[in-house]
Amino acid sequence: MQVMTSLMQQLPDTRPAGGAALDQILIAAGSATLLTALLLLLGHGHRTGRTRVLARLAALAERSWSLRGLPGWAALPMQLALGSLALALLGMYWDISLHITHGRDAGPLANIAHYPILFGLFGLFAAGMLAIVLPMGERPGRAAVRITRGWYAPTGGILLAAASFYALLGFPLDDIWHRIFGQDVTLWGPTHLMLIGGAGLSLVAIALLEREGRFVRTEQTETMLSSYLRRGMIAGGLLAGLSVFQAEFDFGVPQFRLVHQPLLIAVAAGCALVVARLWVGRGGALFAVGFYVLLRGGVSVAVGPVIGQLWAAIPLYVVEALCVEIAAVALLRRPLALGAVSGLLIGTIGFASEYLWTQVAFVLPWTSDMVVEGAGMAIVGGVSGGLLGALLVGALRGELPRPAVRRVAFGGALLAIALGITNGLIGTAPAGVAATVALDRQTGQAEVRLDPPTFAQDPAWLAVTGWQGGGLHVDRLQPLGDGRYRTTRPMPLDGTWKTMLRLHDGRAMLAIPVFMPADAALGLPEIAADPQFTRDGQPEWQVLQRETKRDVPPWLWISASLVVLACSVALVLALGWGAQRLSRAISGPDRSQHPVVVGLAEDPATA
Repeated sequence: MQVMTSLMQQLPDTRPAGGAALDQILIAAGSATLLTALLLLLGHGHRTGRTRVLARLAALAERSWSLRGLPGWAALPMQLALGSLALALLGMYWDISLHITHGRDAGPLANIAHYPILFGLFGLFAAGMLAIVLPMGERPGRAAVRITRGWYAPTGGILLAAASFYALLGFPLDDIWHRIFGQDVTLWGPTHLMLIGGAGLSLVAIALLEREGRFVRTEQTETMLSSYLRRGMIAGGLLAGLSVFQAEFDFGVPQFRLVHQPLLIAVAAGCALVVARLWVGRGGALFAVGFYVLLRGGVSVAVGPVIGQLWAAIPLYVVEALCVEIAAVALLRRPLALGAVSGLLIGTIGFASEYLWTQVAFVLPWTSDMVVEGAGMAIVGGVSGGLLGALLVGALRGELPRPAVRRVAFGGALLAIALGITNGLIGTAPAGVAATVALDRQTGQAEVRLDPPTFAQDPAWLAVTGWQGGGLHVDRLQPLGDGRYRTTRPMPLDGTWKTMLRLHDGRAMLAIPVFMPADAALGLPEIAADPQFTRDGQPEWQVLQRETKRDVPPWLWISASLVVLACSVALVLALGWGAQRLSRAISGPDRSQHPVVVGLAEDPATA
C-alpha cells in the first residue's frame, strides 16, 4: 500500500481544475431539488392542515428547558438552526484543512467535508422556512411580515431563510467561478465568502427571531437562567461565526497581510461580546467566550486529533471579554458609548493579549513588523464592531437611538470595516528581489540568501511553506546575518507537495517556488528543487493560487466580485432593516401587552 501511495504521489496531477464533472453537478442539483421539494410539501401540508407533524415538533420544542417562553414557531427553528450551524462549522474547518493538505477537489461529491457543510446549510435554510410556515391562526408579533391574507411570517424567520439561501447559493456559484477563473484555493474567494458570510450573519437573524418569539408571549413561563443560557449561546455562536473569516491564519497559511488578522479578531470580539454583555446580562461576555471556546475548540479537536486532519488554533478572546465587562460597569446604560469604549479596549489591551497568545498557539505569530499598523487596525475593527453590536442590542430592546445617530453609527462602522479589510488585502510585489537557495536534497535542509541582503530585516514572516502534499509544513527561517537564513526542519520536495519560500514585510508579499509538481490538468511543468538555484520573487498569490487562470480579463474578475459584494451588502442592509422593524414593534404603544422576562436584576433592559 505504501509503495502504491508513493507511486501515485509522483504522477502528474490530473484532477479537474476548471469546475466539477457534469455528472456530479447533476447529482448535487437533483438532490438539492428533491430536498427542497420535500420541505415545501411538508410546509404546504402544515398550512393546509393535512399533516400535524410540524405542529407536534413545534410543541415538543416549546417544552425544551432552554427554549421555555418561546412559541413553537420560534423554538423549533432555533433548535434546528443552532444544531445545523454547529454541523456546518465542523464541515467548513474540515474542508479548509483538506484543501490545505490535498489541494483542489476531484469534484464536489468527492470531498467528504462538503456533506456536513451542505446538510448544515440546508438545515439552516429549513429552519428559516419553518419559522415562516409554522405560525397558524396568529400574527407572530407586530414585526411580522404579511405573506397572504391571514398569513404572517416573523421577520427573523424571513431573514434566516434569506441568509442561509445566500450561503447555499455559494455552492453552485463556486463551480461557475472555478470554470471562469480557475481553482482559487483560498478562503477569501468571493463565493467562499458567500458561504461563510451567510452562515455567520444568520446568527443575527436567529437573535431577532428569539426576540420576536419572546415578545408575543404574555405568560411568564421562562426562567432567568434559561434566557441567560439561550442568549449566551446565540452570542457565543455569533462570535464563532464571525471568527471563521480568520481561518487561514488559524491553520498557518494566510494569503493576506498579517495586519488583517487583528482587524478580524477585533471586529468579531467587538460585535459579539458587546451583544453578549448588553443582551445577556452581567458576565454575558465571559459566558459567550466560554461557549465559543467549547464550540470552536471542539471543532478543532474533531478535525485534528479525531478525524486526523490539521489542528487549527483559536483566538482566546478572554481578555477582550473582561474589557467589555469592566467597561459595562460605568457605561451599561449608554450602549453606543459602551460599544465604542469596549472596542477601544479590545483594540489596545485585547490586541496586546492576542499578540502574546499568538507566540504560543499560532503557526505564524505576530511580529514587531506589524505592531503599529496592526494595533491601529484592531482599534478600527473593535470600535466598529462594538458600535454594530450596541445597535443590534438597541433593536432587540426597542431602544435604538434617533435615526440620524444610528445611520451615522451603522454606516460609519461598516465603512470603517470595509476600508480596514481593503487595507489588509492590498499587498505589493517589489521588483528586483531574489533568493539564492543552497539545498541538501538528502536532508531537505537549505541555506537561503536574499538579494538585496538588506531587504526585509524584520519581516512579518519569512518561512518555507509546503502544502497540498498530504500535510502542511511551515518552517520559519533562522537568520544568520547579512541577508542569509537557514531552515530548521527538512522540507518536503517530492510527490504533490508545493513548497515555496514566503516573504511578507510591510506591504511586500513575495513567494519563490522551491518545488512544484507537474500539473497535467493545467499544463504546468514541474519546477525542480535543484541543489542550488537563484529565482526571482513573484507576487505571493500567484504561487499560492497556482491553479488560478491568468488569461481572464481583469474587468471580468472585478465585475464578478462587485456582484458578490453587492449581494453581501444587500444581506447586511436587510438584516439592518429587520432590526429596525423589530425595534419599532417593541417600542410601540402596546408594548405593555407583551411583557418580557428580565434577564438579571441589575440589567433591567437585557430582556
